[in-house]
Amino acid sequence: MTREEVRSRIAAARIVPVIRAASAKQAMEAAEALSAAGIAIVEVTMTVPDALELINRLRCSTQLLVGAGTVLNAGTARECVEAGAEFLVSPICDPETVSYSRDCGLLSMAGALTPNEVFAAWKSGADIVKIFPCSSAGGAPHLRALRTVFPQIEMIPTGGVNLANAAEFIRAGAIAVGIGSELVSGEPAAIAGKARQLVASMTELSR
Repeated sequence: MTREEVRSRIAAARIVPVIRAASAKQAMEAAEALSAAGIAIVEVTMTVPDALELINRLRCSTQLLVGAGTVLNAGTARECVEAGAEFLVSPICDPETVSYSRDCGLLSMAGALTPNEVFAAWKSGADIVKIFPCSSAGGAPHLRALRTVFPQIEMIPTGGVNLANAAEFIRAGAIAVGIGSELVSGEPAAIAGKARQLVASMTELSR
C-alpha cells in the first residue's frame, strides 16, 4: 500500500486508535473489538509488550491498517517495518526516522506542538504532523490556530482527545484524530461500544 493510499484510508476513517496495553493479549483483544465496531485502523505503540510480534500478528490475521507508534529512532523504525507496520508515528520529530520512513515508502507522522515544531516536522518530510499533547496547549482552538497559518500541513491531534470532543477537532481542521485511553481501555465489549459511538459521530459530520 502506498503512502497516499494509507493517507486516504486515515482521512476517510478520521479515527486512529492508539493502543497502549499492559500485555499483547489485551492489545490484541482491543484491536479485535475496534475492528468489530467498524474502525479499520490501529496504532500499536512500542510501549506494548511484544509490540513487534503483535504488529506482525495483526497484519497476518486481520484486515486492519496497522501502524507503529512511539517510534523514536530509525533503528526502531526499521524493526517496525520488518514486522509489517504500514505507517509510523512518533511523539517527537526525529529527521532520521522520517527519512527512513520515506525511503521505505511508508507514511510517517512526526510529533510537534508549537508553530516552529510543526513547520520543522513538515519540512523534514513528515506526511502528517501529530499535534501532541494537544490538550495541554488548548485543544481544538490550538489546532485551529495552527491550521490557519499552515493550511498546507495535515495534522492529527492526540492527547486529550475523547468521545465528547473528537468531532470538534475535525471541525477545527484535523485530517483525523488520534485517541488512546479514552477509547482503548476496559473490556473488549466496552471498547467496542465506545468505538461505535465514535464512528457514529464521525459519520454524522459527513451529512
